[in-house]
Amino acid sequence: MRRLVVLFVLALVGATVYGLSGLSSGLSVNHQHVSGDTFRAELSAIDTHPTLACYLNALDATNYSAGVGHNSIDAEGAATWSNLRVEGLAINQYVTTVMKFVPNATQLAAAKASLESELTEAAASRTPACTGTAKEALAEMPAEMRTAEIEDQATSLHLVAKVRTAIPLTTASIKRYYAEHTSSYDTLCVSIALVLPADVSAFAKDQSAGMSVAQLAQTFSKDPSATKGGAYGCYAPSSSAYANVRSDVGTTAIDTFPATPQLVDLNSTEYALYVAVTKRTVTPLADAETAVLNDLRSLNAESASTVKNDVLYKAAVHIDPSFGQWTLSSTGLEVIPPATLLTPNVLGAKQLTRSATSAS
Repeated sequence: MRRLVVLFVLALVGATVYGLSGLSSGLSVNHQHVSGDTFRAELSAIDTHPTLACYLNALDATNYSAGVGHNSIDAEGAATWSNLRVEGLAINQYVTTVMKFVPNATQLAAAKASLESELTEAAASRTPACTGTAKEALAEMPAEMRTAEIEDQATSLHLVAKVRTAIPLTTASIKRYYAEHTSSYDTLCVSIALVLPADVSAFAKDQSAGMSVAQLAQTFSKDPSATKGGAYGCYAPSSSAYANVRSDVGTTAIDTFPATPQLVDLNSTEYALYVAVTKRTVTPLADAETAVLNDLRSLNAESASTVKNDVLYKAAVHIDPSFGQWTLSSTGLEVIPPATLLTPNVLGAKQLTRSATSAS
């Protein structure tokens, strides 16, 4: 399982280094401190190692944008990393002081393997593929950053395991959950129709008149699949696109396009995208296990979010203003970007070119 912080704030991606004041005091949570130099070194590591940047970026599609001046990223990028570090420190401090858990060497080794597994899994669906391995990505972190990430993974795993409503990630739990939700893991064959906005009314009228999915696709779709009646392919739970396909089709009946399409932009042209399931096939657990495990992780993260929010509300947080501001937003406590981007190059003249528990 990705460490709890990453489950809540999936924003680890590289670009160029944020131009912060050399006098930065860093950030602290309940007297645990990350110096400004350490923080900038972490950004620099992400910035200068493409493998590390790629694997961290795979956890979330959000990229750091170029900031003001050379060798800088924007304020939002720096605030995102600050947010992640604050949550990591808060959870680590809570687990070690309140829950009296300090990971031993065996638990840290398991946490490292878990973190590598999460990075590998996240990168599996990335295009283009990441070079190197997740193990190599971790090795590219500065020693202090790598130690912190592994310790936070270990304490987060412990916290999730102790949440009362959490589902143990064991073989027995996976089998039980799959048996109760088998239809959620059907292999899905789908057809699509990519329709120009001007044709949506006619599409809806013909659909109401009884025109089939294949006929609608052949008549209205601008996608090449229209020549095949919109047939787009079949997706098993092991497919990297499965979660999106499952979300797209929802509970729509077989061979029926939804009444309300998605709006998509392709090559600067807006289309209405209709997705229909044409066939559902029960998938054996062996082929669905990864998808079941991902769903259980998400459920556990939702359960743990209440605990996480409580931890953050009680934490004493200090952040150097050049990193961001700790504040209460509509989504809870978080770091927001500073009002003004600071532009000095903190690295001086140095040139930069470029930051699961297995079933048992």
